[in-house]
Amino acid sequence: MKKILVSTALLAGVLSYAGGFRVSLQGVKQLAMAHTSAHAEDASVAFFNPAGMSFIPSKLSIVAGGFGASNRVTFQNLNTLQTTETDNPLGTPIYAAVTYRPLEKLTVGFSFTTPFGSTIEWPNDWEGKEMVQKLELKSYYFQPMVSYKFNDWLAFGASYIYAKGTVNWDRAVTQFGGQLNLDSDASGHGYGFGFYFRPDPKVDVSVAYRSPVDMKAKDGTATFKFPSTSIYPLLGLNSSGTDGFTATLPLVEEYTIGLTYKVTPKWLISADFNYHGWSRYTQLTLDFASAPLATGNPDPTVVVAPKNFKNAKTFRLGTQYAFSDMIYGRLGAYYDESPYSDDHFIPETPSFNTYVVTGGVGFKLKQFGVDIAGGYAMPQSRNVNNKTLGFYGQAKATAYYFGLGLSYNPF
Repeated sequence: MKKILVSTALLAGVLSYAGGFRVSLQGVKQLAMAHTSAHAEDASVAFFNPAGMSFIPSKLSIVAGGFGASNRVTFQNLNTLQTTETDNPLGTPIYAAVTYRPLEKLTVGFSFTTPFGSTIEWPNDWEGKEMVQKLELKSYYFQPMVSYKFNDWLAFGASYIYAKGTVNWDRAVTQFGGQLNLDSDASGHGYGFGFYFRPDPKVDVSVAYRSPVDMKAKDGTATFKFPSTSIYPLLGLNSSGTDGFTATLPLVEEYTIGLTYKVTPKWLISADFNYHGWSRYTQLTLDFASAPLATGNPDPTVVVAPKNFKNAKTFRLGTQYAFSDMIYGRLGAYYDESPYSDDHFIPETPSFNTYVVTGGVGFKLKQFGVDIAGGYAMPQSRNVNNKTLGFYGQAKATAYYFGLGLSYNPF
């Protein structure tokens, strides 16, 4: 019985890293317009669609920016009416990109982004402490890319993705009066490609695909801390209470179709449709070095957990109006689906069907640009009914974002 409880807890924590969630904060200008993608004014288009680099007016373009992301999750046990609230630190996603056109039809570029990651911190003594107390996830995407412009209205681009990531997770082991920490680095590879169309000076169309990335954790460390070292042999651990593990942690693929239409020379409207391949999470396998944490398997050190995520969609609509050649106003709204149902809700990476409103302003001064954006999220409350984890109640959340971006387009 002890092994079953420990095994379930381990799966809960590591699965949260694999499931994670997509952080749509890769361009301040894009965020202000609901994070729509069919904008080829500067190098910020590179992450969304490498083909868009061919339509950037400037031969050289450099962008960089950062965000503050604040979120708070509240869980209420409907039987006891006890309410617990997270105390999450401010998230700080960042991005940078550069593009250069050495030949008339050829453009090369590089993009750095943080598209997956979060930190969630519950009270140490809350009722779900055996699932999570604190979980910190980070991911970094490094993407060299190239784009070729076939003619005035069509370009194709492709990118290589090298991803690095880390996870650090704490949870309680109450039956032994102890605590467990999981710590691991991971890396993986992927690719992206897309087509960018401008069939008319008023119309931009972006079609892009970003592949899944299998993040391989080869040297993970599981550290148990108990009041007495006599517990370690019961769990198949060494005298220091540590064990190693390996796992493959998938990040999802993404399909995007974007459209921008210039209603007038000063006013444009953009729309995006995103399709996220969360159904990749059919199961996750954790291979521990020595701890026999699994039951029912020929090899008790190999733990296999089922996943029941589903593919999810996002719908985005944004607009921009040029008050002058120097000042731009932007607004947007989008709806983002959760990749799992109420009966698979997990407190490590809580997810909600969410409505988001965004806005911002942009300033241009010759070659320099400054963009400011913000967003307010309205997650829909969920009736949690996770029988696998024995987790029941109601979950609510609030979130907001703000960002500052800089651009330089000298020629």
